[in-house]
Amino acid sequence: MTCDEARILLHALLDNELDAGHAREVEAHVAGCPNCTVELAAQREMQRVLADTNLRYTAPASLRSRIEASLPQAQRQQPSRRAVLRGFAMGSAVSALAASGVVAVVLRQDDQQRILSEVVSAHLRSLQAGHLTDVVSTDQHTVKPWFNGKLDVAPPVIDLTAQGFTLVGGRLDYIDARAIGAVVYKRRQHVINLFVSQTASTEHRPPKTQSMQGFNCRRWGDRGLNFWAVSDLGADELAEFVDKFDAAMKANVEG
Repeated sequence: MTCDEARILLHALLDNELDAGHAREVEAHVAGCPNCTVELAAQREMQRVLADTNLRYTAPASLRSRIEASLPQAQRQQPSRRAVLRGFAMGSAVSALAASGVVAVVLRQDDQQRILSEVVSAHLRSLQAGHLTDVVSTDQHTVKPWFNGKLDVAPPVIDLTAQGFTLVGGRLDYIDARAIGAVVYKRRQHVINLFVSQTASTEHRPPKTQSMQGFNCRRWGDRGLNFWAVSDLGADELAEFVDKFDAAMKANVEG
């Protein structure tokens, strides 16, 4: 494990979010690396300070009085029986919506936005000097075996040089509290990070493009894998990359 890989996982180690295998790897690396030992100690101290600090703010009683004084007289009156019953009816309607799954959908969308934010942040980190690749090669038969043993499922690695997207290499990254594979391509001077993670769902989810912080992200799911392709390429060229990658992956499976 390199220092870059360990530092990505330090927060998760402190929060007990790593599985036993990854936790042992990080702890073993930290034990033999003075720089990461210092970094872990600093993060642990920050966690302790934040836990001991009372960040709760209690508004003074005078604030309530000032707010009530600023309200029109009608709004300061006690609610009528009809208003109370109307409130109960509204609460029942909200409960019914929750039972029907509306709240679950909202939570799912929030979760997807959080993961999208993590994916874009990982893409930004990779653009820093020395962070783009752990294995550097334009040969898919070099990049794909490199992932073996580092992840439960190695990401598919496909050479798309003939189609205008050059394979650069790959690396481990950290999304949604777990290590995943990132396969790196280039289109001219534009970097494309293809993040791949395992999922329990085997259903096909068609590609969908979203934008965040000036980057386009095209995500889709297929054969028990989730994919996120992120780049500053235009949405049309990123869609072209995804189409060619998906077509080549299906051809490999069928072949």
